[in-house]
Amino acid sequence: MAGGSDAPFSIPVSSRIQRLPPYLFARINALKAEKRRAGHDIIDLGMGNPIDPSPDFVVEKLAEAAHDARNHRYSASVGIFNLRREVALKYKRKYGVELDPEKEIVVTIGSKEGFSHLMLAMLGAGDTVVVGDPAYPIHVYAVALAGGNVISVKLGNDEAFLERIEHVLRNLFPRPKLVILNYPHNPAAMTVEPLFYQQAVALARQYGVLLINDFAYGETCFDSYRAPSFLAAPGAKEVGVEFSTMSKPYNMAGWRVGFCCGNSEMVRALSTIKGYYDYGHFQPIQIASILALRKGDDFVASQSLVYQKRRDVLVSGLRKLGWEVEVPRASMFVWAKVDPKHLAGEGTIDFALRLIENADVALAPGRGFGESGEGFMRIALVENELRIKQALRQMDAYLNGRKKHQRPSAYSGDRQMSSPPSDQPVI
Repeated sequence: MAGGSDAPFSIPVSSRIQRLPPYLFARINALKAEKRRAGHDIIDLGMGNPIDPSPDFVVEKLAEAAHDARNHRYSASVGIFNLRREVALKYKRKYGVELDPEKEIVVTIGSKEGFSHLMLAMLGAGDTVVVGDPAYPIHVYAVALAGGNVISVKLGNDEAFLERIEHVLRNLFPRPKLVILNYPHNPAAMTVEPLFYQQAVALARQYGVLLINDFAYGETCFDSYRAPSFLAAPGAKEVGVEFSTMSKPYNMAGWRVGFCCGNSEMVRALSTIKGYYDYGHFQPIQIASILALRKGDDFVASQSLVYQKRRDVLVSGLRKLGWEVEVPRASMFVWAKVDPKHLAGEGTIDFALRLIENADVALAPGRGFGESGEGFMRIALVENELRIKQALRQMDAYLNGRKKHQRPSAYSGDRQMSSPPSDQPVI
């Protein structure tokens, strides 16, 4: 045999991996894991990962269906028909939208997977996508992985935002192929009224661009606000699709059940991609999801009230810290502007690291969601009210030099409804 080389063996990864922007949360995740290994009880308000349990009747249905050997086979990549039909029934009941379960609905392995695969189905090298800034990271990363380019436009929820998008559509050549909307918004918790979607549809028709609305937080609404569905706008199905999910309203994040609904050609394209990649969910999960959609409206409403109470505690406490906060009407996040004296000239990523190090509290830095997020922190409503109050006390002690309160141990009473330690990304 020929002699080997002393040079290190290199692994040439795909160019699509190299195109990904730096992962700005990596240092935060590493420090959080390090502190936990050292025995610190980190109060994690960074990731939108519900700590509350899925509905009992849904879990019971899952267990029942799992005992049926017929459900142990491969399922369908687009989702079983009865689940797609139940999605159509819910859209009709809740939003007045007519959907064809055969052609206008596909079940996805969470809305994040569905969105990512739709980018593969719709984009080619050099295609461009308009995305608001700040943005949920996958709205940028999935475009890059599909070979497309992102055009960032300062986020808004009004006519001025649509005018900024129109300026791009009118002046950029080749014209962008897609516009990504996301209301209620992650991270900024912005909401819209039905007129916004009507104007967006008119804009799409005028310039021949397609629309995608990420509606993951559409059912997590507070006070008297009810988030409108993009698909309820006249003509919406002609120009776009909407993603929804079981994760947030039903506390089924780990079940990974989402839906893409709307334009039949876009749904068909996504279904084609999925046919090559997966065989769909474990069928008992889909059967249990049917029951959740059919009987879970009261559960969704009660869970929204849980988040609303946490929101009120958090907003009040942040304002006492000196941070600027608008009361969100929906989503499971509060988007807060940090008091400049607390930033002390640093960016929000370094600030987030300081909070973990000195206050044992993890928040998501706004810069991780785009340049326009600098100066803000996204705070998830995933802990109970006692834990949120404790986090605020610890932040106040560190940031404002007030009396330091004892941090709770991992086994304190305040921890009963808390999430277990996790090294998952904070996005």
